[in-house]
Amino acid sequence: MQDFSYGSIRERILAGGRLNDGEFLFLYENGDLYQLGLLANAIREQRHPEKNVTYVIDRNINYTDICISACKFCAFFKAPEDKDGYLLSNKELALKIKETQDLGGTQILLQGGLHPDLPLEYYEDMLRFMKATGIHVHGFSPPEIHHFAEISKLSIAAVISRLIKAGLDSIPGGGAEILSDRVRDSTAPRKCNADQWIAVMEEAHNQGLRTTATMMFGHVETVAERLEHLRRLRELQDRTTGFTAFIPWPFQPDHTALVEQTEIEKTTGYGYLRMLAMSRIYLDNFENIQASWVTQGPKIAQLSLYFGANDFGSTMIEENVVAAAGISFQLSETEIRRLVTDAGFIPKQRLMDYTLVA
Repeated sequence: MQDFSYGSIRERILAGGRLNDGEFLFLYENGDLYQLGLLANAIREQRHPEKNVTYVIDRNINYTDICISACKFCAFFKAPEDKDGYLLSNKELALKIKETQDLGGTQILLQGGLHPDLPLEYYEDMLRFMKATGIHVHGFSPPEIHHFAEISKLSIAAVISRLIKAGLDSIPGGGAEILSDRVRDSTAPRKCNADQWIAVMEEAHNQGLRTTATMMFGHVETVAERLEHLRRLRELQDRTTGFTAFIPWPFQPDHTALVEQTEIEKTTGYGYLRMLAMSRIYLDNFENIQASWVTQGPKIAQLSLYFGANDFGSTMIEENVVAAAGISFQLSETEIRRLVTDAGFIPKQRLMDYTLVA
């Protein structure tokens, strides 16, 4: 059995070495929160010595809540036969986009359920309509794109190519949850599997789209499966360098089918900061790690900046999915800038690709 020590791992990582899987498990099980935070913060300072903390002004638009996936961890979706389900009209989209732009917003995070009845042409028309407003469309997670391919009977490559031509600018990392098929079979068996999620992202990168990556942890997965998730992301980033950021956030169990079937304790701030730090240490090829104030609140988000995070995420003018699970933190741009400044950093507005807004 290989011998590990925090000191030797820290020295090698700060000299530019890569954390291996055995070291990850050792640190996760044995490193205390203070040690992990110190190492993650040291790595962050190496990558971002300028003390900037970035944020983006955008809005989440969930164009429909009708979904055939019926994920056990989701409190937002409606079944196709549910008369309370919605599908936003162009008029409603236009109003939401204008409100965003009036607040200085630069992008729309566009995601929705896996609707069984909408053809690919519907999404192309929606993109063309939105792009006419001048907004950046950060849209359609890998499960949605995989669903579009199944509905249209086209390849993933063909679907992505058509979406780009219609106006898609970048892809969010939603629908990853945990990239382990055991976990996915247990919680979301109708959604694309781990290999398919990765394949969508790799094809998007190969066609020139930048994307983000996420992880929703703290439900039925093991620590080894969290590691599998991070390993898959790191390996893809080695191949393509297409990810701009990683956003880990803990499962919010309230009002979900999963918590009704399984005894799951909500992840604490301690557990979140521990996983955040481990993400920064392991994902050595990701420039940006994002804090999750939406699930953790402003105070833990401030602490996140000393546990590896260098990005405060979005103002989230509108957020529906996490809110459906009973979490309703809200922050304005002014509040984000104050929180970042009070934590000892310099707030900087950015675009999706981390270009700073002058």
